Amino acid sequence: MTTGAAERRSFTMFKLYILFLYGAFSLLFTYVPLLFLEHGLTRFQIGMLMAGGPFVSILANPFWGYWSDRMQNVRRTLIILVICNLVVVQPVFHLHSFSWLYLVLLLYFFFQSPTFSQSNSLILSTIENTPYKFGTFRLWGSLGWAIAAVAAGPVLTAVGIEQLWWLYSGVLMISLLFVFSIPQPKPAAASDALPGGGFKQLLGNRPFVMLLLLGVLISVPNSINSTFVSIYLTDMGGSATWIGWAAFLSSVFEAPVFLLLDRYLKRDSRTMFVCLALVSLLFSIRWLLMMLVDSPMQLIFIQLLHCITYGGYYYIGTNLTGHLIPARMRASGQAAFALTWGGVSGIFAGFAGGWMYDTLGAGKMYGIGAGVSLIGMVGFLLIWRGMRQSAADQGTDAAAGV
Repeated sequence: MTTGAAERRSFTMFKLYILFLYGAFSLLFTYVPLLFLEHGLTRFQIGMLMAGGPFVSILANPFWGYWSDRMQNVRRTLIILVICNLVVVQPVFHLHSFSWLYLVLLLYFFFQSPTFSQSNSLILSTIENTPYKFGTFRLWGSLGWAIAAVAAGPVLTAVGIEQLWWLYSGVLMISLLFVFSIPQPKPAAASDALPGGGFKQLLGNRPFVMLLLLGVLISVPNSINSTFVSIYLTDMGGSATWIGWAAFLSSVFEAPVFLLLDRYLKRDSRTMFVCLALVSLLFSIRWLLMMLVDSPMQLIFIQLLHCITYGGYYYIGTNLTGHLIPARMRASGQAAFALTWGGVSGIFAGFAGGWMYDTLGAGKMYGIGAGVSLIGMVGFLLIWRGMRQSAADQGTDAAAGV
């Protein structure tokens, strides 16, 4: 087999790994809130359970990002994470006690939450100095998420939500088979290895820190929606099949969004920050529409905006992180970005979202999310304006010979 054929085969294995990994997590996060409802938990308790994972990710993402950079072997890290995901999750499907569920989920999320960021780090490292782009690989995750969600809906309607455990386990095991075949990039030179105090260096990067802080604002309403949209749809009379279609439509069109951004997005900080401002505005519009929805069919079609909002923010934020952070700290940078998107924000989303749903209702919960997203939009515009002014000042200084 020629070198080129071997490379194409390994990249194909990589895409299939991403397809089944996202498919497995789609099954869990789309349907496990319904399983918890079936076990008699309240919406506030469900929110607390889902908030526990993001809380753990505050420690898990830096921990695994640090060790990936230290070992310079992200693939080995992913093998450990996927195996632990498969083993630790099993009691979650069978426990009915809130206390025991909370403890087991804390352990599960320690291995699950870093999986996405470490996969992104491996993608960026693998495609470096190749004609491939990030979206070409990440779109397979969107397809896996969409296909698994819509295919599982009728199955779970027929066999019962209690059978979710074997669907999730089977798809994740297939993903594990492919992870052994994905390529491992060459390790960085010794001089490029992660130095001590890597996260201190990240926190000294002002544009990156602003990206993280504003990312929390934007991601809190999105995390609330991810946790409670299936319950919201069920409250309006939707079944597991409807929930599957909602998840399908929210993800399937991420693929063309990624391809378009691969082709047209300019890889400079100012452009990406202003694009994040636009995405934040679209998030606000999306939550306003969710506030006004009054039927399952309307909700399902509004979920189409997820492809542009979450897909756009995820893609641009991941690439902006790679642009702002040096290569030797890539895994730590992606871990920090994932931390704010799914960690800090998820804690607020779980507790605040559950409380708002139970006491204020879904409509007001989404209305508050719309206002928060607008604040994030203003923040990104201010960063873009500051960068534009700084570039203009530097140009003036250069013209004056300073």
